[in-house]
Amino acid sequence: MDMAELAWQESDEAMLDQTQAELKDLSTIAAKFETECLFSGEADSNNCFLEINAGAGGTESHDWASMMMRMYLRFAERLGFKAEIINLINGEEAGIKSCTIHIKGHLAYGWLRTESGVHRLVRISPFNAAGKRMTSFASCWVYPEIEDDISITIDEKDLRIDTFRSSGAGGQHVNTTDSAVRITHLPTNIVTQCQNDRSQHKNKAQAMKMLKARLYELELNKRTAEANEQNAAKTEIGWGHQIRSYVLQPYQMVKDLRTGYETSNTQSTLDGDLEKFVASSLAANIGKS
Repeated sequence: MDMAELAWQESDEAMLDQTQAELKDLSTIAAKFETECLFSGEADSNNCFLEINAGAGGTESHDWASMMMRMYLRFAERLGFKAEIINLINGEEAGIKSCTIHIKGHLAYGWLRTESGVHRLVRISPFNAAGKRMTSFASCWVYPEIEDDISITIDEKDLRIDTFRSSGAGGQHVNTTDSAVRITHLPTNIVTQCQNDRSQHKNKAQAMKMLKARLYELELNKRTAEANEQNAAKTEIGWGHQIRSYVLQPYQMVKDLRTGYETSNTQSTLDGDLEKFVASSLAANIGKS
């Protein structure tokens, strides 16, 4: 503050600009720490996996799922996390059908866990020649990567392991050999898959790690089901189940339907500015779990 006052007294515009930038950075850091004070889950400090799945609607929903993937990659970058796409299925014409992102960093799960749910987009369709307004849905599901000291027992007879040819980018070798691995846990019908490595062994190990994380997340949900039944299961990707609406036409607004928090800066939100949405969700959940 002394530097700002001195710069103002001396009409030093360069110093004023620098001071304002530093104050803005400090404000951002303070807000980040304030949000992290709301973390209370036993797995909040863990890395996490984030899955995105397009809803019904073909190209429209595939494009929206792709926009969401970009949004969460940007969000992870803003928070200083490392994000890696470990599974990706492209849409036939545009966008993606689904993807899984591995996000690494202290408190990654804490920052992402309230993003689980259905996300709705309203916009003028770039794929419709008549320029009609369209509504699209895609889901986001976040679960923690479990630590090595947490024991999750998986019986081999409960698994179906399939190998297949990778459909994503990765070079000629990946695309011409059965290096991709899909694991189905028969008792829960949980499916995980990985195709980002040339080694089938490494893909299997990553898919197994994802399965353990899913089973751990399922156990966490069971523990909190009595306090919050909404956390116990996924919902249908469609009307009546969305947690957030992104309206680009006829007006600009992103609104979280759980908390009522909204902003008219839709572009900033789609560029990964989600901190205030997370903070409002965490604050709203205090006392409910």
